[in-house]
Amino acid sequence: MTVPAGPEITEEVATLRSRQWRRGVAISATAILVPVLLLAVVEVALRVCGVGIPTGAMRPCTDQGRPAYCDNRFFAAPFFPPGMLREPRPYVIPASKPPGTYRIFVLGESVAWGDPDPTYGFARYLEVMLRQRFPLAKFEVINTSITAINSHALLPMTEDLVHYQPDLFVIYTGSTEVVGPFGPETTSTPWDLSRPAIRARIFFNSTRLGQLVGKMAGGSQTNQWRGMEMFLERQFRADSPQMKRVYENFAANMRDIVAVARRSGAQVLISTVATNLKDCAPFASLHRQGIGQDELRSWDGLVQRGAFLESGGSHAEALKLYLSAADIDPQYAELQYRIARCLWVLGDFAGAREHFIRAQDLDTLRFRADSRINEIIRSLTSADSGVALVEADAVLAGESVHQVPGSDLFYEHVHMNPRGNYLLARALFHQVAGRLPPQLWRSAVGNGDDVASQQDCDRLLAFTPYDRARVDGLILSKLQRPPFTNQLNHAEEVLRLKSETEVSLDYGEIVAEYQWAIRQNPQDRLLHLNFGFLLHRYEPAAAEKELRAALPYDNAPVLCNWRKFD
Repeated sequence: MTVPAGPEITEEVATLRSRQWRRGVAISATAILVPVLLLAVVEVALRVCGVGIPTGAMRPCTDQGRPAYCDNRFFAAPFFPPGMLREPRPYVIPASKPPGTYRIFVLGESVAWGDPDPTYGFARYLEVMLRQRFPLAKFEVINTSITAINSHALLPMTEDLVHYQPDLFVIYTGSTEVVGPFGPETTSTPWDLSRPAIRARIFFNSTRLGQLVGKMAGGSQTNQWRGMEMFLERQFRADSPQMKRVYENFAANMRDIVAVARRSGAQVLISTVATNLKDCAPFASLHRQGIGQDELRSWDGLVQRGAFLESGGSHAEALKLYLSAADIDPQYAELQYRIARCLWVLGDFAGAREHFIRAQDLDTLRFRADSRINEIIRSLTSADSGVALVEADAVLAGESVHQVPGSDLFYEHVHMNPRGNYLLARALFHQVAGRLPPQLWRSAVGNGDDVASQQDCDRLLAFTPYDRARVDGLILSKLQRPPFTNQLNHAEEVLRLKSETEVSLDYGEIVAEYQWAIRQNPQDRLLHLNFGFLLHRYEPAAAEKELRAALPYDNAPVLCNWRKFD
């Protein structure tokens, strides 16, 4: 009997092992590919059968009989449960981009959307400024913003919008990073997921199969959107471990958003987030972890005595007590706000600003972008000339008394009033104008850095005394609900707004202002919409005509979802 030599045995073993490895790979590949193919077949079948809804940023439609793309009101469906869907304001663009058109997409949440009325948001002011400075050029300023979303939703939105020939993205986001989808304060989506898991979940929720599974799992249960009140029990300290995850996700998402936009050839203009520092007390506060009962009693006593002295006008004495309390617990947001108010009255405005910022950053109901969010936004600019930064917080601070923005520029915590929106739009305008192609500059009128005044913009937007009172009324109604009712300065802000809503109105003059503005820009559908709502109480036939002129696209409902009747 002949025994094979050692090398021959090794070769046979190697051949056997190679066959086993290839068989294992084939089995593994089959185990992966077959389910994937089955899922793909199911997905295609569901689409063919009309199950589910498309969740792209836009959808095909017609505008005056011509092919177009319109807003998709269901874009945010993967991020919210039934009954809580947040929708974009209606918009429409031609299916084929007209030659010479400069297309700008505005991305963000409620501030960019234009809350409380998108007619007067900064995107609208920017559009007017561009139209006045370059009257022969064609600009499309498309506001795709949606309230209550955040960077997790803006990334897939950007990935879709790059297919629609953008020239520029204007990004203003950060206010709802904590309370938006997949944030630690959210009530609608799980937050304790890794970033890859979050993105996988978003993708699955966007498929028809994912929608069907979600519907079956949710049954007939529906939720109701209750605004900021939904988050009252979900507080987070500034040093909470959850916040580290928030900042990491925000930074990664924003880097990817900018990269996606730049790969499309579009330029990017990103802004830091401005907030109301002076006249927005913290919504909620928590003591530092580990504070003892004796320390807490001492702290309470100092703050109570300080509050009594402050209310009596003894701000210097109150400040001493507040600072002693801060030695015990400096992390209580409302205490930092009290210190800031006393320093302000005593004339230490730099010190007051520091403590106003500290109060904002320590607020445990995190409805305002904090300092770290703005640091991340600033870090996004690089040597790439196609990415530019507007520091909205610095711009508005520069227009505020002692560099501390307050109710002179804001309605409440983050939503800017007309003055604030104008100032931000003006800063954006200068950056946009500097990036326009030379052929558009040939249509410019004026000299140098000329830009339309706020008075001119307000007239062109028909921001009449009636509309000012109406919008103030919307804000006043908002302030009557939590968490605003829990703020230290709630009564002061309500009194201020009430005084601003008490104005006498001349119906004839307001109608004339609308008619003038519409003559300047007959295609402005938001002007027709607001004019229609003004007329509906007095001239129903004329109101119907205006509301029909406001239709965002063919077959759209007359009242759409911009506003409801007053």
